[in-house]
Amino acid sequence: MPRCPNGHASADDQFCEVCGELVEGARRADLSAPSGAGETVGDPPGEPAARRERPPRVLPPRPPAESCPMCETPRSGRFCEVDGYDFELRTIPPPAPSEPIRWIAVVTVDRAQFERVLAQEGPDAPALRFPEARVRREIPLHGGKVLIGRRSLSRGIDPDIDLGEPPADPGVSHTHAVLGARADGTWDLVDPGSTNGTTVNDATEPIEAGTPVRVGDGDRIHVGAWTTITLTAVLPSEEGHR
Repeated sequence: MPRCPNGHASADDQFCEVCGELVEGARRADLSAPSGAGETVGDPPGEPAARRERPPRVLPPRPPAESCPMCETPRSGRFCEVDGYDFELRTIPPPAPSEPIRWIAVVTVDRAQFERVLAQEGPDAPALRFPEARVRREIPLHGGKVLIGRRSLSRGIDPDIDLGEPPADPGVSHTHAVLGARADGTWDLVDPGSTNGTTVNDATEPIEAGTPVRVGDGDRIHVGAWTTITLTAVLPSEEGHR
């Protein structure tokens, strides 16, 4: 019966059943080459890397994320959330003035707008007559929203820019368009679905109903048969020069 170095008899011919020592004459394990030699981390068991001579899979590089050229903020929409940079037009918003802005809507009877309406040859065009009065009104804009339209007592509509005043424009809806103030000092112009549409800066195609269009100082809004509304930003230091 095998014995260990401590003299214990053991039925196990490798390790002593009493003290656990290696039994005399037992074969020692060869620890010079670990199990799995030739394999690499991640190889399937028993399949050395040398047997798997497959070319590595190369993935196409991801396109770099677009960032704002002004502040390097990653793009999350059309406008930069930090400084208002327009990614589609590639334009930089004007710097915010140190003085508070006073906004004025200059309402005029516009011959060019009248000619554009006649050129469309709508059903009401033959009955239109360009007004003789050359009215020019300056309407201060207050609050976050400004309604452009025609007053209606029966419907309870009292627009901030009332184009029902003489000479009343027959092509203007009661709730024709809305100006919404933006945090950057400009405005969003929205046509909720007027009968004759709204155009900007002599464009021939009206803006899409329900879609905001950014407008600001000097932009011209055309509505109805002959009305043009010009947005004007005035600083307090410029008040005496108007």
